[in-house]
Amino acid sequence: MKISTKGRYALRMLIDLAEHQNDGYIALKDIAKRQSISKKYLEQIIPILNRSGALNANRGYQGGYRLAQSPDKYTVGDILRLTEGSLAPVACLECDPIQCERAQDCITLPIWQGLDKVISDYLDGITLQDILDRQRELYANDYVI
Repeated sequence: MKISTKGRYALRMLIDLAEHQNDGYIALKDIAKRQSISKKYLEQIIPILNRSGALNANRGYQGGYRLAQSPDKYTVGDILRLTEGSLAPVACLECDPIQCERAQDCITLPIWQGLDKVISDYLDGITLQDILDRQRELYANDYVI
C-alpha cells in the first residue's frame, strides 16, 4: 500500500482547516500557500471532500472552506479511504466478502487480513484533533532560554 499525493495533500488540507477552525471560512489560496501545495491540485481534491460531507463551503467574498464537524470526528483512516479508495494491502481484501476463488485454501490470507487490521486500527485511531494536540505538545516544549 502506498498513499498517493492526493491522500497526503487531502490530509494536510484538513489538518490546516482544523488548525484554523476558529477563523471562519478559509480560502483555498491561503491553505495552498501555508501548505506549499498547488491551488490547482487542491481544487481537484475539494470535490471528493465535498461529496463526502467533510467540508462546508461558502462562495463569494469571504468565501472558502471549513470542516463540517469538529476535528475529533475525522480519522486519518476515513480521510485516506475517501481519497485512496481502499487501504487494503492486497487486492483480494478490497471486496467484502472476499470474492477470490482461492480464499478457502489460501494459506497467506490470514497474513494479509492481519496486516489490513493493523493498518486500519492504526489509521482509524488517529483523529485530526490528535494530530493538532501532538503538534501543540511539540511546540509547547520548544523554548529557548
